[in-house]
Amino acid sequence: MKSKLYASIAAIALTAGGAHAQDLIFAPGADDRFNWASFEEFAAAHDFAGQTITIAGPWLQPDAGFLRNVMAYFEAATGATVSYSGSDSFEQDIVIAVGAGSPPDIAVFPQPGLAADMAARGALTPLGEESAEWMVENYAAGQSWVDLGTFPSPDGDPTYYGFFFKVDVKSLVWYSPDQFDEQGYDIPATMEELKALSDQIVADGGTPWCIGIGSEAATGWPATDWVEDMMLRLHDPEVYDDWVTNDVKFDDPRVIEAIEMYGTFARNEDWVHGGVQAVATTDFRDSPSGLFTFPPQCYMHKQASFIPAFFPEGSEYGIDYDFFYFPAFEEKDLGAPVLGAGTQFTITRDSDAAHGLIAFLKTPIAHEIWMAQSGFLTPHQSVNLETFADDAQRAMNEILLEATTFRFDASDIMPGEIGAGAFWTGMVDYTTGADASGVAEAIQRRWDSIR
Repeated sequence: MKSKLYASIAAIALTAGGAHAQDLIFAPGADDRFNWASFEEFAAAHDFAGQTITIAGPWLQPDAGFLRNVMAYFEAATGATVSYSGSDSFEQDIVIAVGAGSPPDIAVFPQPGLAADMAARGALTPLGEESAEWMVENYAAGQSWVDLGTFPSPDGDPTYYGFFFKVDVKSLVWYSPDQFDEQGYDIPATMEELKALSDQIVADGGTPWCIGIGSEAATGWPATDWVEDMMLRLHDPEVYDDWVTNDVKFDDPRVIEAIEMYGTFARNEDWVHGGVQAVATTDFRDSPSGLFTFPPQCYMHKQASFIPAFFPEGSEYGIDYDFFYFPAFEEKDLGAPVLGAGTQFTITRDSDAAHGLIAFLKTPIAHEIWMAQSGFLTPHQSVNLETFADDAQRAMNEILLEATTFRFDASDIMPGEIGAGAFWTGMVDYTTGADASGVAEAIQRRWDSIR
């Protein structure tokens, strides 16, 4: 039966207007790391021969090519043709397309706020309660993902519209395994242990942290990630959600507490390389370089999964650098929250084929094909982690799968004047000595002025 199905798939790939056999980068059934059973089951249940599905999203190369490689399997399984168009001005393009009445079948949103705007305009098609229940059951911290993809409909009813596919993790601390081994330092499992380790490094004559929040016109954003991670470790996730929507004000004592907890690290002269003033003036891309000096200028650096792109050329994961989860407070008992970002697929032109493509994204094989390429993390609990292209991606994904709560980068959801404006500049002011309460009050005044 299996050989007949694979032969049928190959025939479709060769004759349909979609994928060709040579476009399938991993031959179905040839590599037992992949969940080919999910591919077989999907192919047997879906037939969209002759139909074309258009997708618009933010990805350019190489991610655009990785997505097309994934979609080749959907084409081979269904006989459909998938056309992807990527743009670095996707946010503007999709608004124009919707306004002109010519949206793609599928739109991939990198920011929940814009997807929410489109839902309120009636531009998105609900994915249904069944899909929401599937995500709760099959994604780690599944309810978090449902909540992130749920927006008010034009009637104001909370409705599930967005299927998350491709995630990034920010709750990471980078370090040199050689330096940790030489000093006998253990990986901290709690925030209390992380703070104690920082004190121990100082006592041993070292500097625990390299922190830099410089980023040209965007200076300050790395500090907002610190504050967001602290919010998730100090307070219930509902407080974070209300803060993002301004139901919890910026000058609320709980927000000020998170800012000051960031200050525990960044405003401690003994804890940061170059002293406090260097935090605001050091570019975030240059900041981790202190991990690689001898002797080390610092032992730890907090940053998202992309930061190895700025490590010294030739640096190798597991040898020159490693990472661990930015831990939670044991005394708070808030589980294992993870801060990050991601993209969600939405239906902007309703059809059976569009719903079929969303169904394809539920299969392990759709995730594993991208996992085996590069730059892809997933909370899907049924994927085989052995399909990852490298050990670092696998280790990051394990952190994602262990998350009890996932929350999207708050500054990306807040109004632009706040998340990409007052919050950034406020963190620069606080880092260089301003009072946390005064900074928070100034950000809140700015938010109040735009409402």
